[in-house]
Amino acid sequence: MNIQLMTDGGADIPERLRKKADIIQVPLYLHFSDGQYKSGVDLDLPSFYKKIAETNELPRSSAPSPHDFYSAYKQIDKEVPILMLSLTKGLSSTYENAVAGMQLLLDEEPKRTIAVINTKTASCGIALLLHEAISKIEANYTFTQLVNHLEGRAEQTATLFVLKTLENLIQGGRLDKVKGKIAKTLNIKLLMRASRDGAIEVTEKVRGDKKSIRRFIDQIGELTKNVEDKVISLSHCNAEERAKKVLSEIREKYPFKDALIMDTGPLISTYGGEGALVISFFKHSK
Repeated sequence: MNIQLMTDGGADIPERLRKKADIIQVPLYLHFSDGQYKSGVDLDLPSFYKKIAETNELPRSSAPSPHDFYSAYKQIDKEVPILMLSLTKGLSSTYENAVAGMQLLLDEEPKRTIAVINTKTASCGIALLLHEAISKIEANYTFTQLVNHLEGRAEQTATLFVLKTLENLIQGGRLDKVKGKIAKTLNIKLLMRASRDGAIEVTEKVRGDKKSIRRFIDQIGELTKNVEDKVISLSHCNAEERAKKVLSEIREKYPFKDALIMDTGPLISTYGGEGALVISFFKHSK
């Protein structure tokens, strides 16, 4: 490809996209009590789950440093333009550090062509944007056209989450223990989405797993139409069968032209907890 696509550890990428394009992923850091690990480098998914089971703790996460990004950019051939699709600014300092790393590179090599986009999403939402980028590169978009197109697409991306357990939110201190206990007793499931600025907001609290999945699927029709021309992207937290079943229900109701399915990596799994599902698609443009 004549343009180098890059992202960070906040993205979850299906194997077929990795095979199609040489996407470079700058890892985030996970901090357990016994030390720091680079997500996806020092710790793959099976060893991540094993570590959580053994230590009974959830890691803290931190963004790659500006220098991490600079080093990754620096390895790319000077003649090749770089497009970096970053984890939403609403959740992490990753975007600011990716921009700072770009500045370090441009101070040293001002003729480089590079852009960083705040995707306002995460996980399979970034996979959807990478899929879009690959198709536009194949359609011979210039670098400027590609950047403008993806900035527009980032604004149109809907990202929805449904959690099967609240354990990780409680353990990670993102949900009050008392509220969490009440929600667990009442079998409350949380439906969430990425807000306009890319933060996470709770949209509904639904009793029971089946009802929450039904609402999760119904929301698609409220946010988009003409799905025959669109792609749906789904990631799951250690729940492949559940994900395949839900994806098949989605495609029965909404005939998307294609679907991407993938595991959530350590970062998203830390916050989502086992059984969590994330979907992403392009909203209907008004």
